[in-house]
Formats: sequence, C-alpha cells, structure tokens
Amino acid sequence: MSHSPLLNLPGPSQELLDDIEGAIAIARDFVAAFDPELVVTFSPDHYNGFFYRTMPPFCIGTAAQGVGDYGTHKGPLNVPADLATDCARSVLDADVDVAISAAMDVDHGTVQPLQKLFGDATAKPVIPVFINSVAAPLSPVRRVRVLGAAVGAYLATLGKRVLVVGSGGLSLDPPVPTLATAPPAALERIVHGVPMSTEQRQARQTAVIEAAREFASGQGRLAPLNPEWDLAFLDLLDTGRLAEVDGWDNGWIAAQAGNSAHEVRTWVAAFSALAAQGHYETGSRFYRAAPQLIAGFAIRTAVCS
Repeated sequence: MSHSPLLNLPGPSQELLDDIEGAIAIARDFVAAFDPELVVTFSPDHYNGFFYRTMPPFCIGTAAQGVGDYGTHKGPLNVPADLATDCARSVLDADVDVAISAAMDVDHGTVQPLQKLFGDATAKPVIPVFINSVAAPLSPVRRVRVLGAAVGAYLATLGKRVLVVGSGGLSLDPPVPTLATAPPAALERIVHGVPMSTEQRQARQTAVIEAAREFASGQGRLAPLNPEWDLAFLDLLDTGRLAEVDGWDNGWIAAQAGNSAHEVRTWVAAFSALAAQGHYETGSRFYRAAPQLIAGFAIRTAVCS
C-alpha cells in the first residue's frame, strides 16, 4: 500500500480521503480475516532514521521505534528480536548483503500502514526491513527483488501466518532534499541526522502542505504524476512478471515517474517474498492518481495460491 504524510495534514479533499479510506477498509478486513501472527514490512525512510553518515541499501531492524512524524506512532514497536536476527542471518546466507540495526528509527513510511491496518502500530509483532529509496546512489532494482525472495524463503520456514507489507508511493516527486541541492541546515539533517526542532518540523509540514497545494493546482516544479507508468507497474505485479524489473535502470525510473518513484522497491520486495512461496494472486485492487497527495496512490491485497 502507498503511504502519505498528507493523509494526516490539512489539504486533501474529503472525497479523496473517503475514497482512499474505503480502499484501506477493504485491506483492513482482508488483514483481520487473515489474522497474522507476524508482520514483515518493507519500507523506505525519509531522512528520519537513516542518514548519509551511513546509508545502507537494506537494513533489518532487531528493535525499532517510531519517530512520531506527521502524527504517527512515537515509541517502540513490537519487534521479535530473535526472529529478526534469524531473518538477517538467513538473508546473508542467501548472498544478500543486509545491515542490521538494534535501534532502528522508523517514520511514517513504516508506521502509517501499521496504524491504518491494525489501529495500533504495536498490535502485532513486526520485523521492519528498510529499503533505501531516496538517497542516491541506489542499488539496482534486481537486488531488491533478490532481497525480497530471500526474506520470503526465510518466512516459509516459520510455519506462521505472515503478513508482508510493502509501503510506498508509485509515481512520486515530493520536495525531498538531496546532497547536491540541500541548504546547510537540511544538509546537517540528511548527512548527520541532526534532529529537527519542533519549529523546524512544523515548518516542514507547512512546506509539504504548500507544495501539495501548488502541485494540485498545476503549479510548482515537481515532476508530474504518470498514471500510465503506475498502471503498467501494477499490471506487472498482478501478472507475476517480477523478473522484468531486473532490467530497469534507476535513471529511467526517475525520468518516467519522479525521483521518489523508487519507493516502488518496497512493492517489488513484498511481492518477491510472496513469489518465493510459488504462485500468488492479487485480490482487491485500488489505484488513484492523487495530485493532492503528490503521489500515485495504490493498494493491493494478494495471497499465495
């Protein structure tokens, strides 16, 4: 499923919010019926937990806490350290280089889906898997698919009902700082992780709201959404053609769908984890190009068949 800080901020129309909430409600019912014993999340970060001082392509948290950005859960998550450690060991044994964190900070990209699906981010044991989707240089997309397959192979050994969540937007180009363009204060944050003050967080929220307002009105400099690309990507997932992403170039993804469209890596990993069990089938399907959220917003449910 996609996430957006703007779901928790003023700006989006009630019609849009109701449409998305209806789709989330279907996913919530799907999850409740499945009643998972364990949740594994593949999520990006937005310079709230991972910084350029050390930026791994992948990281598994053996303990984690929400930073509380944009009104999401702040505090520890329910991470089973033994299972998370075993998962990391299994992924490494599968020749995928993954870091571990015994104190992972996670933001709305991880926490919002948990709150939307369960009401409480701590309701279920969760193993958080970070996938760098913002900070260039990025790993090849084929490595993301291999990561997901390795995690899925481990999950198959547990004998548990496991819910796998991929959390990311599709076509997406929000105002995110980069090493090349960030002013000094932002550079201190994205490199060294210098915490933002309450005033700075409020200023960032205001800037996001204003950027979304301009974008929805057809103004600003952000790259346009690309519904055609989004729907083609979703069709690739629906039809199990995951190996096609192996040939994708990172520059091509950004040119087609925006710099933050790399968040689709979380979807690739999640579906690759499912594919490691064999054939899967998607169920409920939702997509909406949502300029008010600066994102192609989608939700899919799927089960191994």
